[in-house]
Amino acid sequence: MAVKPEGHPCWADAMFTDIDGAKSFYGDVLGWTFGEAQTDYGSYTEAYRDGKAVAAIVPPMPGQEEDRSQWCLYFASPDAAATAGKIRENGGELIMGPMSVGDVGSMCLARDPGGVVFGVWQAGSHEGFQAEMGTPGAYCWAEVFTREPEKSDAFFPAVFPYTAQQMEDDDIDFRVFNAAGAPVLGRMRMTDDFPPDVPPYINVYFSVADCDDAITKATKLGAVLRFGPMNSPFGRFAALTDPQGANFSVIDTTTTEGDMPQLTEVS
Repeated sequence: MAVKPEGHPCWADAMFTDIDGAKSFYGDVLGWTFGEAQTDYGSYTEAYRDGKAVAAIVPPMPGQEEDRSQWCLYFASPDAAATAGKIRENGGELIMGPMSVGDVGSMCLARDPGGVVFGVWQAGSHEGFQAEMGTPGAYCWAEVFTREPEKSDAFFPAVFPYTAQQMEDDDIDFRVFNAAGAPVLGRMRMTDDFPPDVPPYINVYFSVADCDDAITKATKLGAVLRFGPMNSPFGRFAALTDPQGANFSVIDTTTTEGDMPQLTEVS
């Protein structure tokens, strides 16, 4: 896979206190296999589907043991330090970096002004996702879930070369960010349906061949079904929380229903 254009999602990882448990869960639900832990990089362990890199898992660093497990989505940048500067200039907070990771690449972790955590990745020898987006077990889509959408709406197009479209729906406040002519990220306003202790986050979707089968496997292994399964014009999907508390979604893009939503350009 070639290096992704600026602003496109290019990698995902998650921190788990129980690495073996995470391997067992995602291995069964998404068909992942795992490489050797990279001890030079905090026991960072890549996950594969059919031999192609799809994500990574990592144990917490000292002092992070009590942190909530969550998936972190990384956006491609030709210059991580320059993107870090834009993050600061537009009200974001840098959590880590910018820093080089040997010859693998350069990165930073950040929060948008509403508290949404994300990563920035400048590719070196590691270019990001190897599996084709949308194939079973691979990354498919992501959405910013936030209670302060106006902050994310201003921030992300200021940091990345995004244009925006708003969904025409009185019941749902949903926006799509586009880059290089393609939709790359959604933004959903969190409603009162979300418990107040759930922080804003980026919900990562992984593709599956059968949504209902994935739900059955996940819940048998201790996951909690949060929403769905539901058919949509984009596929049959469901939202889950894994046994260690990380939120994610699964989607079968071959099972679609309904008309595509109307989107209006945002100036």
